[in-house]
This record gives sequence, C-alpha cells and structure tokens, in this order.
Amino acid sequence: MWTSRSRFLPVRGLRYHLREWGREGAPRLFLLHGWMDVSASFQFVVEALRHDWHVLAPDWRGFGHSEWRGDAYWFPDYLGDLDALLTALSPDAPVDLVGHSLGGNVACLYAGVRPARVRRLVALDAFGLADTAPEQAPGRLEKWLRELSAPVAFRSYPDCAALAERLRADNPRLSAERAAWLAEHLGEADGEGGIRLAGDPAHRRVNPVLYRRGEARACWQRVTAPTLWVVPEAAALRGRLGVSDEAHAEARDCFRDFREVTVADSGHNLHHDQPGEVARIIETFLLSKAS
Repeated sequence: MWTSRSRFLPVRGLRYHLREWGREGAPRLFLLHGWMDVSASFQFVVEALRHDWHVLAPDWRGFGHSEWRGDAYWFPDYLGDLDALLTALSPDAPVDLVGHSLGGNVACLYAGVRPARVRRLVALDAFGLADTAPEQAPGRLEKWLRELSAPVAFRSYPDCAALAERLRADNPRLSAERAAWLAEHLGEADGEGGIRLAGDPAHRRVNPVLYRRGEARACWQRVTAPTLWVVPEAAALRGRLGVSDEAHAEARDCFRDFREVTVADSGHNLHHDQPGEVARIIETFLLSKAS
C-alpha cells in the first residue's frame, strides 16, 4: 500500500490539510475530492498507479482535517483555494488536475478561468448542476434564512463499523474491506462516544446562490488543456440532479480537446468501485502525446 503523509499549510486564512503520496520531485498529480468526501478516499486509485508520481490531494475547506469556515461556504472559494494551493505547490509549471464530482467541477471551471495553469484535465463524473431560473431566487434565499436559524448536525454512528455498513448500503459495489478503510478516514469522534462524518455540518444547508449553467459553459469554452471525462456506466446521479442528456451533450461540446471514457460496473464513486481501471484510464491519458 502506498502510505500517505500529511501536512498543513495556510490557504487564504485557513489551515488546510494536504495529503501526499509518492516521491517529491516526481511528476505532480493533483487530486480533488467531492462533496462530503476527503482526500484519503483516493487511496485505492493511488495504489493502482503504475508510474512514478508525486500525488497531492487537499481536504477542501470544512472537510476532513482542513479548517472549518462556519456558515460561509461559497463555490468560488474553492477556485480561490485551488489557485492559492497551486501557487504554493507548483508556481512555475502547469499541473495535471483530476477531480471527482465537486472536485471535478471545480477543476473544469478553474481550467477555463486559468487555462495556462492546467496541462491536462480529468473529471470523474463531474457534469455541473441543472440550470436555475431567476424566479427560484426568493424561495432559495428564504429556505437558506430558515436553515440558518436552526442547528445543523450530521448523524452519529456507534462506531466505524456502523459507518462502514452505511457506506455499503449507499454503495453496494463497495467491498467490506474498502468500506472499513474509508470509514476510518471519513469519520471522526462526535464527542459523545460515537462517530460522525468528518466535516462541517454547515455544508448541509442549502446554497443560497443559484447555479447558472450558462456561466459554467462560458468557463468550459475557455479550457485549452486536453480534457477527459470519466463517467460511470449509468448516469444515475446526473439524472437525479436534473441534468438532461441534452445539457450533458452541450457541456461536452464546450471543450476544445475532449474525450470521454465509460467505466463499466461503477456508480458515482467510480474511484471506489473500479480504482484499478480508473487509475489505468488516468495514466494512459496523462502520459499520452498531446493531440
């Protein structure tokens, strides 16, 4: 098993946790986790990598071991945090970015906002959100205000075994061994003898800022890096979130140098379901000659 090491660094006034694998001085590979996940969940993919890499994966603000930010978690802050991290960790060279879900959406937007900073881009089941209409704003803001007035918390579990069981219930493809390993890293003590998810419960509150898919497309159209989307065989999550096949096709067409690969027998967490195949796909793409 590739053993990770941890360090902390200041990022825009927050204490950020960074997980690293591999040899310093090797080609850098940045991995960005999804919502309510942590950097450690890339362990299975990292173990399957065959080449020499220096893998760097942050815990986003308010997740894992990174500092919380209270009520204020705004999507543009992920871009700001990523920009600060890359300035600190790779100031002179464009980077290879791999992101899952939320992390993949951040990576795709960042590659359009800072195209010179990204050499190659990989998004693991990251497709944006369904578009919103201005008429939704009053109700969304009202719901946010209502939620601010009430306490928010994550469910507690008796122990890591119970959390692992919940992970397997949510994802039947997850083996008992992988679920147990993930539970150790996704959970933290709740102060009452149990285990809860490692993150700020404020993430559960509705986002008062509407998602505007047209703005995302404008960013994607500026991406110059070769781009790979890795998607599960069934688009279950995309369907539940209301992103239609037509909107998905429009998104693909935004990228200048684009390809897509489907991973069989996998769900949204395809890096847990088929880590060996995901690692192979990522390395084949990153090490291929420019198209």
